[in-house]
Amino acid sequence: MNNWKYAGKPYTQTPDEYQGFVYEITNLTNGKKYIGKKNFWRTLKRKPLKGKTNKRHSRQESDWQGYWGSNKELQLDVEKLGPDQFERKILVLCANKNQMSYFEMRFQIDYEVLFRDDYYNEYIGGRITSKGLTSN
Repeated sequence: MNNWKYAGKPYTQTPDEYQGFVYEITNLTNGKKYIGKKNFWRTLKRKPLKGKTNKRHSRQESDWQGYWGSNKELQLDVEKLGPDQFERKILVLCANKNQMSYFEMRFQIDYEVLFRDDYYNEYIGGRITSKGLTSN
C-alpha cells in the first residue's frame, strides 16, 4: 500500500492531539491532483447506561490509512492504475474539524482547483466559523 507522507517522510501514526488533516493526492501518470480532508478519528455514540440519560461517546480510529478520497473519478483511476501510481501527501495536521474545513477550502481556493483541468476537485463547500481557528 502507498503510505501517506508528511513533510517528505512516511506518516503512519494516529496522533491523539489531532482530529484530522488536509491532503493532496497526485496521479503520477498524468499529474492530476485532488485536495481533500480526512478525520483520524470517528465518534461512536452508544445508548446511555441503565438509569442514565446521557449518551456515551468514544473515539475510534478511522479508515484514514487506506483512504483514497471521495472523488469518484479519482477512485476509478486508483482502481484502474493501482495505488503505486499515486502519491498521498498530508498538507497540514488539524486539531479540530473547523480547522480541517478552513484549510481544505483555503488550499482549494489558493490552487484554483475549480478552474484547472489538472485537479479532480469538482466543488468547494463548507461552513466555517472562527471557533477553534488560530491565526497563521
